[in-house]
Amino acid sequence: MQLTLLPGTPEPLGATWDGHGVNFALFSEPATRVDLCLFDRPDADVECRRVALPEQTDHVWHGYLTGLHPGQLYGYRVDGPYDPAAGHRCNPAKLLFDPYSRQVGRTLRWHDALHDERHGGTGGGADPRDTAPWAPLAMVADPTFHWGNDRPPLTPWSDTVLYELHVKGFTWRHPAVPPAVRGTYLGLSSEPAINHLTSLGVTAVELLPVHQHVSERALVDRGLTNYWGYNTLGFLAPDVRYATSTETAVVEFKTMVRQLHAAGLEVILDVVYNHTAEGDRFGPTLSWRGIDNASYYRLDPDDKGVYRDFTGCGNTLNIRYPPVLRLVVDSLRYWVEEMHVDGFRFDLATALMREQPDVNFAGAFSRALRDDPVLSGVKLIAEPWDLGSGGYQLGGFPHPLREWNDQYRDTIRRFWRGDPGHVSALATRLAGSRDLFDTAKRPVTASVNFVTAHDGFTLADLVSYGRKRNTANGEQNRDGAHENHSSNGGADGTTDDSVVLNRRARRRRSLLATLLVSHGVPMLSAGDEVGRTQLGNNNAYCQDSETSWVDWQPHSDTERLRAFVQSLLAFRAAHPSLRPTRSPDGPGVDPIRDIVWFDCEGNDMTQAGWHDSEARGLAMCMPGASDGDAVLVLLNAADRPATFRLPDTKSALWHLRFDTARDLIDARRLAEASYEVGEHGVAIFEASDNQTPDA
Repeated sequence: MQLTLLPGTPEPLGATWDGHGVNFALFSEPATRVDLCLFDRPDADVECRRVALPEQTDHVWHGYLTGLHPGQLYGYRVDGPYDPAAGHRCNPAKLLFDPYSRQVGRTLRWHDALHDERHGGTGGGADPRDTAPWAPLAMVADPTFHWGNDRPPLTPWSDTVLYELHVKGFTWRHPAVPPAVRGTYLGLSSEPAINHLTSLGVTAVELLPVHQHVSERALVDRGLTNYWGYNTLGFLAPDVRYATSTETAVVEFKTMVRQLHAAGLEVILDVVYNHTAEGDRFGPTLSWRGIDNASYYRLDPDDKGVYRDFTGCGNTLNIRYPPVLRLVVDSLRYWVEEMHVDGFRFDLATALMREQPDVNFAGAFSRALRDDPVLSGVKLIAEPWDLGSGGYQLGGFPHPLREWNDQYRDTIRRFWRGDPGHVSALATRLAGSRDLFDTAKRPVTASVNFVTAHDGFTLADLVSYGRKRNTANGEQNRDGAHENHSSNGGADGTTDDSVVLNRRARRRRSLLATLLVSHGVPMLSAGDEVGRTQLGNNNAYCQDSETSWVDWQPHSDTERLRAFVQSLLAFRAAHPSLRPTRSPDGPGVDPIRDIVWFDCEGNDMTQAGWHDSEARGLAMCMPGASDGDAVLVLLNAADRPATFRLPDTKSALWHLRFDTARDLIDARRLAEASYEVGEHGVAIFEASDNQTPDA
């Protein structure tokens, strides 16, 4: 092809096609030379052309090539100092992936040459082996796409119901999704998938990582894969494993977003900016390490050959440094502005707030989220911990971030397991965890409530296994949380015992009911509503198999459970008292009175009652704006039925809507002054102005 090299511009970073050619721009402070390497096909072992970028402006190397088009494959070679002790690892033998690439052209193939520094190595300098045959390649992306009248649903936080899912696992086994698109972006946006989501009543899908990722070599050597995807290679590139072809990944992702928006569903991405796929000093040189190691990573100040690791993944991205912070912010803005996503959930978000090296919630990253005109207007969720000192920061993140509330998860699990002394903690979690979140400054929706998530037991396993069963992961069952606050119902694992199965079904319904009457933002884990099991594996991050995929085969019990969740979500949507926008005792104008708590006898809870270690029951009444709007919830975690005296609503009867101990969804009104809740059961009532009880 006929190419002409021009100086180009330092902005924007990455490869940008303008209809006539492509501008290339790469940031690197230590580089003395940057070569652009062009490939004519994905299986090429060597570049077909190598071009030195002719200009350097403020550490950005740039050049413009006329005659290039979208679909062009490329990588970089960066020459400069190779001195790991000083933090520099430039090695032109290593082909490098563009950190700003919008599209992947070829995925990585593992080879020893990718490891520039090896355990037991000779220490004789940079590894001279060329990685071109095995390194991932970037592709020049075509930005054109017909969005039509796409508009984000803009669901208020108080009305938001999150549904966490894996793009592949959600549709891979769905019989109604066309086989050609199962497990893909197009599969998720197919009519059967969308019908399930909308009929269920969720408002937003929270996608496990869809940035281009790499499966760690140790997993590949064991015949496994990084199924979850928390090992990022490309912060701006959609993962090609969810596309029907490498070339169409960007278009298919945009199509998915457009279709989900048309159905009224928001799209939130689980994003991993705390570390990269290059791991520790012995990991592969794929991109940042070879481009500008000292800028992109947090290094030990006493030995810059060693990475600071607050993530448990070998390295930590140096987001304190302005060019690195810019990469993260540019990535986030790209996904909002160009890909039309509606928000982000930040994996190990505490690591993003670390500065010297303590956590600083007034630091650069927090300011960027708050002050950026694009990012401040989308949904932002923090996983409020990392592995460093002082890393557990639940309740400390500033507005507008919401937070995953693992204390909610643990309290609800322990209460329904029957642990003593959890009535007071349960009430606190039901009321929006006011002990954790500053109610004077943050809304009740600051708490993202969940009982299960991708990490840990599924709901079915939570009530079926007393211990994890992770041997399939190849780590001798050492991986995954050891304490899950689970209960097997009387037999561990699969069983035909009807008594055990009925007990498990009650607990499962009660856990879901508790979640959906709690103040805060509820999050469901995909497949829990149809009984998804991982057979006791509580860390299925490497299981791209039936262990992780949702089983959509209809069964009578799973159909009932799905209908139960649908009805619960509809009930929540119809009752403002379950969806306050502020904490009940905080500032605001919501016409919602505070929660009233009762013991089983219908009396106001006393200090003695709150601290009664034998108590296994609690009544929660949310009066609403009028008696007719009131909601009453009775919770009994005991192994025997409990009779609750119903509080007097003066002008209304209580209308029973749900009874998890009896698998009851059909409603009826009660004239009685009390109600018996079965073992491990939740009964939910609404007040009815109709004074005629049902027969």
